[in-house]
Amino acid sequence: MLKNIIKRGHKKVPKSEVSDFGHVPPAGGRNSGNVSTSDVVVNHASRGNMVTNSIQSQQTPSVMTSAAPAPGNIENLPLFRDVPISERQVLFFRKLQICCFQFDFTDTMKLVREKEIKRQTLVELVDYVQSGAGKISESNQEEMVMMISVNIFRCLPPASHENTGSENVEQEEDEPCLEPSWPHLQLVYELLLRYVVSSDTDTKLAKRFIDHSFVLKLLDLFDSEDPREREYLKTILHRVYGKFMVHRPFIRKGINNIFYRFIYETERHSGIGELLEILGSIINGFALPMKEEHKLFLVRALIPLHKPKSVAMYHQQLSYCIVQFVEKDYKLSDTVIRGLLKYWPVTNCQKEVLFLQELEEVLETTQAAEFQRCMVPLFRQIARCLNSPHFQVAERALFLWNNEHIVGLIAQNRNVIFPIIFYALQKNIDNHWNQAIHGLTVNVRKMFMEMDADLFDECQRQYSEKAARATELEEQRELRWQRLAAAATQGR
Repeated sequence: MLKNIIKRGHKKVPKSEVSDFGHVPPAGGRNSGNVSTSDVVVNHASRGNMVTNSIQSQQTPSVMTSAAPAPGNIENLPLFRDVPISERQVLFFRKLQICCFQFDFTDTMKLVREKEIKRQTLVELVDYVQSGAGKISESNQEEMVMMISVNIFRCLPPASHENTGSENVEQEEDEPCLEPSWPHLQLVYELLLRYVVSSDTDTKLAKRFIDHSFVLKLLDLFDSEDPREREYLKTILHRVYGKFMVHRPFIRKGINNIFYRFIYETERHSGIGELLEILGSIINGFALPMKEEHKLFLVRALIPLHKPKSVAMYHQQLSYCIVQFVEKDYKLSDTVIRGLLKYWPVTNCQKEVLFLQELEEVLETTQAAEFQRCMVPLFRQIARCLNSPHFQVAERALFLWNNEHIVGLIAQNRNVIFPIIFYALQKNIDNHWNQAIHGLTVNVRKMFMEMDADLFDECQRQYSEKAARATELEEQRELRWQRLAAAATQGR
C-alpha cells in the first residue's frame, strides 16, 4: 500500500503536456534548503555533451498545493492589488508557476497569447518585489529562485567561430548572437536583481537559495554573446558580492578559474571585460596591508591577461585593475612593469600602443626606489619602441616625455638612462621615415641636452666613436668580400 502511494506521488507529467514548452514548472517546494539546480548545465552546445534541462515536479505541501497549468491553457491571473493581502502569497506562487514555462522564440507567431501572459506576469512579479508591498514567504523565495534558474540557466548557443569551424576569425569582428528570448529573459534578470538589492531580503535566508552552485552558474553565463545579458550579469554579480559576504572568496576564485582557462586554453570568452569591471570595484575596496592572496591574483591572473591576442577588447578594464593595484600598494609597480615586459608584443603594433599607454599610467604612480629596480630593462624596451617603423608605436613612446613625473624619474637616473636611450634617438634623427617622429625625437634630444650638457656631450662622443667603429667594420667587411670575389674570378 505504501509503495503505491509513493509511486503516485512521483508520477511524471505526460509528454503531451510539455509540447511547445522547454520545461514544466515544479509543483511546489523542495525538502532541501538549497536550490536544486544541479541538473541545469550552462555551457556552449559545442563544448561538451548536450544536457537537456529538466526540473522534476514534487509534491506540494499544505496551502501551496496547485496543479501546474497545461500548455495552451494558461490564463491571466488577477493582479496583486485585486486580491486580499492574505491570498497574495498563494497568488505569487501561482504566477511563479506560469513563469516556469519556456517558449520557442524562433517562431514569433507561435503561442503569442501565452508568451504575452508570461511577460505580463513577469512584469507584475518585478513590480511586487520592487515595491515591497508584502514580505515574500520563505517557500515562495525558494520557488522564485527556482523559477529564475529554470529561465536563465541554459545551454548557450555556440560561438560564431564554432559554427564555421574557423579559428582565424577575429573575435572583435564577430557579430554577437542576440538571445531571441530576451523579452522574457530581461524581466527574469530584473526580478533577480530586485530580489538581491531589496532591503526586505534577509541575507541569511537568501544565501540558502543563492548558493555556491547558483553563483557558479551565473559566472558561466558571462560567456553569453549577448551584451545585454552580460550587462545584467555584471550588475547582479556585483550586488551579490556586496550583499553576501560568505560568497566573496568563492566569487573571486570562480573569476580566477575563468581567467586561467581563457589565458591558457581557449583565448575566447565573451565576458572578460565585464568580469574585469567587477574586479576593478572589488580591488578598490581591498584593505591594507594587502593580503597575499590578492597579490598572487595580480601575478597569476591579471598580468598574464596581457598575453591573449584579443587583449584590445578588454584592455581598458584590465589597465584600470592593474593601476588600482599599484595605487593601493606602490611597491607592486616593479612587479607590474616586469610583467608587462614579459608579455610585450613582438609583431603586434596595436598591442604595443596599448602597452605603452598602460605603462605611462603605471609609471605615474611609481616611486623612485621601485623605478630603479626595473629601469634598465624598461628603457631598453622603450628604445626599441622609439625605433619602431610603425609611427604610432614610436610616437606613443616619445609621448612618455610629456609626463612630468616620468621626466622627473628619468632626470634622477639620467646617468643610467641617457646611454641606453641616446643611440635610439640619434638613429631616429638620422633614418626614421616619418617627419612627425623626427620632430618629436629632436625635442626629446634637446630636453636631454638641457638636463645635463656634460652627460649629453659624453653620450655624443661615445655614439660618434661607436659609429666610426661600425663604419670601419663595414669597410673591412666590404673589402673582404671584394677579395673573395676576386679570388673566385681568378680561380675559373
